[in-house]
Amino acid sequence: MDQPITTEKSSEKSQVQVIARAASILRALEDQTLGLSLGQIAQRVNLARSTVQRIVAALEAEKLVIAASPTGRVRLGPTILRLAASVRTDFVSSVRPFIVKLSNELRETVDLAIIKRDQLVFVDQVTGSHRLRTVSAVGETFPLYCTANGKAYLAQLDDAAVERLIGSQFEARTPNTVLSLDVLLAELAEIRRTGVAFDREEHTQGISAAGVALRDPLGNFVAISVPVPSQRFAEQRDMIAERLLATKHGLEQHLIAVAA
Repeated sequence: MDQPITTEKSSEKSQVQVIARAASILRALEDQTLGLSLGQIAQRVNLARSTVQRIVAALEAEKLVIAASPTGRVRLGPTILRLAASVRTDFVSSVRPFIVKLSNELRETVDLAIIKRDQLVFVDQVTGSHRLRTVSAVGETFPLYCTANGKAYLAQLDDAAVERLIGSQFEARTPNTVLSLDVLLAELAEIRRTGVAFDREEHTQGISAAGVALRDPLGNFVAISVPVPSQRFAEQRDMIAERLLATKHGLEQHLIAVAA
């Protein structure tokens, strides 16, 4: 009686291992628009080339990866890109009630951004009801080092990863822009402690902001921020930070409930 159970468990473990290896291969191909060779993939995921070849062949059959060149490079295929786009669209839709609520509570603009390498890309925005308010176009990009939502994301990384991503020399966007990596890293340590990042006219003069970061259902980081004309920001900063953290917590609980 024991042998079939052992065999079944061994088979199940093997299947899970294959799925985990396939996922690691897909992750290795992320942002590789020119694709990777089988040897490059094997090196990145620490697997034998023959193992990578078998898994890639199975992924190609489902169009999760496709040929990127005649020389054997492969890249992410249309199936996974379509699935990812669907998840992203669903995620933005699920977040919107939360940022609408936050905007109504604060009467300020609330932005939702995703991270693309060393840039933020705005994917949704709810405009505040104040006559004097901040507005950015959906699709617009911003740097990480001088924005509240960007710094909220950077605080999720360790210091070495931060330097690898953004370097140690920064462009001065305003007289308030932090130009020293050491100063920025000290600020990120405080953000890790409090959970909230601030932009004090570091990207745009006259505009201050607060931001938080969290993960979407795919495990990618996104950021929610509240940009405010600086003349209102100082007196509202603590309340904005409190409501941002509450929004983040509520959204995370919602995503956990949906996943369950």
